[in-house]
Amino acid sequence: MNRMPSKEQVEYIRERYPAGTRVVLHAMGDPQAPPPGTGGTVVYVDDAGQIGVRWDSGSSLALIPGVDSFSRESAQEKNKLRRPQGAER
Repeated sequence: MNRMPSKEQVEYIRERYPAGTRVVLHAMGDPQAPPPGTGGTVVYVDDAGQIGVRWDSGSSLALIPGVDSFSRESAQEKNKLRRPQGAER
């Protein structure tokens, strides 16, 4: 989003990415960005529609929908993270 999103757009982002949602970064044009493939947990969505994320690498950096490339973590990826070692199927 290159301009301020509408209230409706921000509400949609909040519904799609509530706090606790897992996301995966594909690309971000920020020099401080974590590497592609890094996972993170949504902490908040601000009034500008930016998604605050605590990245698994330890950093905190917001995603900008429409600018940064990212996706919600798939159920398969979630299960892989939660499954104890040695419990592979």
